Amino acid sequence: MATIRERGYYHWDGRLEDKRVPWWPITRTGIQLAFRKRFFKFFFAWAFLPSVVALAFVYISERLEDFKSMVGSTKRLITVDPKFFAGYMSHDALLFFIILVLVFAGAGLIADDLKHNSLQVYFSRPLRKKDYLVGKMSVVFFFVLTLTLLPALLVFLFKLIFAGSFKFFLDYPWIILSIVAYAVLLTVFLAFYTLLLSALSKNSRYVMIQIFMVYVFSDVLYGITFSIFRTPYMALFSIKENLQQVAAFMFLQKPAHPVPVGWSFLILAALCVVSASVLNRKIRGVEVIR
Repeated sequence: MATIRERGYYHWDGRLEDKRVPWWPITRTGIQLAFRKRFFKFFFAWAFLPSVVALAFVYISERLEDFKSMVGSTKRLITVDPKFFAGYMSHDALLFFIILVLVFAGAGLIADDLKHNSLQVYFSRPLRKKDYLVGKMSVVFFFVLTLTLLPALLVFLFKLIFAGSFKFFLDYPWIILSIVAYAVLLTVFLAFYTLLLSALSKNSRYVMIQIFMVYVFSDVLYGITFSIFRTPYMALFSIKENLQQVAAFMFLQKPAHPVPVGWSFLILAALCVVSASVLNRKIRGVEVIR
């Protein structure tokens, strides 16, 4: 007669090994899911348009003799200097395209996990809260740095190639550091901004609207309050204006508004702190018994 065994829990005797980058599968999946979304590739490709235009201006600035008919109207615009890079990396169009990309790539990063109660699945593995957040943020890092840091460095490189000398680099040896520093600051801020809004709702479509509308409304709020109070300090309400103030400072240029740049740094940092606090409360993990 066959022995009847009671079904129960059998302890696993294997060894649990920690991976060096446990967050990488989260990042890889987030990037892959973004490219599978409808219309995402279209917006992502168009987001490189400001970089293509900047590269064209760099070429024209070194080949003015081939564009004599344009010199009279575009001479001021095609002067490539730190002001050019500050304006390019914080241009309205570039920031707007980045927000559109994050609308598709970042809205569901946490919202979808909250909707499907996936957090317990994540944390049932040897994954810490820090690893989870780094994995999600790295998705934003990938897209923002791809649209800012890499193109800006290429524009700088082609400036040297078209000029046929290192004079531009010798005149402004610090400009590469400014490019990297601003790109990193912009990326970190947008990562906190995107994850904050994604963690506030389980509906990713609602989050998509939030990511876009909060950015746009902050600029509208600046316009309304400025028309009432007529003080440049109202620019601090705008996410875009704060980012442009910081960009001007990092490239050693005069800010567009006569407001201490420290206020813009403080506001961006405060938003990141608020985001970190909210994420810490919303993302609750469980201990993995080793």
